[in-house]
Amino acid sequence: MTKYNNEIEAVDALHQAYKEIRDEISKVVIGQDEVVKSVLISIFSNGHCLLVGVPGLAKTLLVQTVANVLDLNFNRIQFTPDLMPSDIIGSEILGEDRTFKFIRGPVFANIVLADEINRTPPKTQAALLEAMQEKSVTAAGQKHLLPRPFFVLATQNPIEQEGTYPLPEAQLDRFMFNVLLDYPSFEDELNIVRNTTGNTNLNLRKLIDANQIHEFQQLIRSIPVTDNVLEYAVRLVGKTRPNSALATPEINNFISWGAGPRASQFLILGAKCHAAISGKYAPDISDVQAVAEAILRHRLVRNYRAEAEGLSIEKIIRNLF
Repeated sequence: MTKYNNEIEAVDALHQAYKEIRDEISKVVIGQDEVVKSVLISIFSNGHCLLVGVPGLAKTLLVQTVANVLDLNFNRIQFTPDLMPSDIIGSEILGEDRTFKFIRGPVFANIVLADEINRTPPKTQAALLEAMQEKSVTAAGQKHLLPRPFFVLATQNPIEQEGTYPLPEAQLDRFMFNVLLDYPSFEDELNIVRNTTGNTNLNLRKLIDANQIHEFQQLIRSIPVTDNVLEYAVRLVGKTRPNSALATPEINNFISWGAGPRASQFLILGAKCHAAISGKYAPDISDVQAVAEAILRHRLVRNYRAEAEGLSIEKIIRNLF
């Protein structure tokens, strides 16, 4: 880290920055503390986040507020059945000087909200997912780098599935987290209504910038992990694979497909970041468990028996701890 004398100072700085960012966001986004934490862990871990929730739960407001507090530019893409890949990544046009020029699409932003990503055809979904993985787009044979940091928050509506194009498991695997957004409590909703139906205008502070985020992302990579935590994360993922040496009877009975190696990588990165924002200098097993549900939720496929018995993915994951 160029800005700090050592890693301990850097972790302390990240811990303090996280507390200030969380408090600033909570002035606007009320009652979604765990969702905010997951989004910030994704950003600091250089991952992406899939947010599942019904309309009206402030998903767009959350992303706009995060972008504002982190001093990042933000674009929102409303996914529809007629959206084309060029509507996302951009296209070449013939200019007045008779030469082709690349006009950048809305994916060229630090934070991109892919609203209802399952409402657009697979070809357009793939264009965004390629940008997520490669951090660049290709148009007319030319490679164009996306701004850094680059973070995609995609949303899905869990109740309206008619006319949608569900993301395949291989594409879901690109997302670090799958976060479920629930209704606010009575007290939180009371505060939401009180704060949003008056004339109050909040001016949020810009607490860190893109360069500091990049430094924190590098810090997360450099945080040490003990062998027992590493082995716990890999063993936890191994347990999710039916008919493997580590699989439990419950996994063999109720899961048709388990998580791949990317889940193990995200578990360690997520645990490192969870430890750092909590003020710890190295992760332990509790940090792995804290992020495991959101990382494994979209990587396990239940079979018909689990669905018939109403056994949720979350319960299966918790039984693995």
